[in-house]
Amino acid sequence: MAATPTVSIVIPAYNEEETIRRCLLAAIEQTVAAEEIVVVDNRSTDRTAEIVEAMSVAFPEANIRLVRQDAEQGITPTRNAGFDAATGDVIGRIDADSALAADWVEQVKGAFATGDFDAASGSVEYYDMPLRGFGHQADDAFRRLQVKLAGEYVFLFGSNMALTKNAWLGVRDDVCADRDDLMHEDLDLSVHLAKNGFKVGYVSAMVAGMSARRLDDSPRDFRFYVERFERTYRLHGIHDVRLLTPMVVLLGTYPALHAERRIQARRGHAGISLPETGGQHHAQAAAAAVPD
Repeated sequence: MAATPTVSIVIPAYNEEETIRRCLLAAIEQTVAAEEIVVVDNRSTDRTAEIVEAMSVAFPEANIRLVRQDAEQGITPTRNAGFDAATGDVIGRIDADSALAADWVEQVKGAFATGDFDAASGSVEYYDMPLRGFGHQADDAFRRLQVKLAGEYVFLFGSNMALTKNAWLGVRDDVCADRDDLMHEDLDLSVHLAKNGFKVGYVSAMVAGMSARRLDDSPRDFRFYVERFERTYRLHGIHDVRLLTPMVVLLGTYPALHAERRIQARRGHAGISLPETGGQHHAQAAAAAVPD
């Protein structure tokens, strides 16, 4: 892909009224604009859709589109609906609590213009944890290591990833529906991309902030979530222990990080700030358009 590609940002959402406005502001306040921002609402019962529609009116230049996916509850069909609706050469995918770095779209356009890969993930900064800068460096170092260990099965991270439209069309009929909700849907997508000859890469300059709220899960729920790594690979007939490194690391660090989250909660999250949303003018406009 030699020419600079167009970029769509897809955001699956279910009852995300507390985070979707900030997520959209970060997607709008980019050094280079995305061609469109597609929010896919999956049967939300709160103000998610209302907020997205208000933001679309407040920022018409951002080309925010609301797509409703009411046929089926779940992240996989919701993601798929967004990918199908996207019109860009490259489809960025983030979560509704992600907060993109201001140059994220610029980095995606530059990285995919090289043609070196068909899909890629970026690094993550946990904006509601202390020592954010150190955490980002550690996350980047670990992801670089995992790319070396993964071989052909480099995994995508759904909170911060992108793939070409052509790659999506090449695997859309193969990705698993996972109606029993046993797998990591982004990992399943990665496996199908690899098996169909598409290359998955890693771009550390694609930075996104995200919440560490998963660490608030009970030990039992967190273990079930983490074991999705093993279940996804096993269900695809892949048995390489190196690919389970993220699972081991997450289970090993959970007790200390879970305890830290509880301490911060008791302190009212003292010392922890949410990510910046960009220009003051846009932030004020968003607040006026969508009052709390």
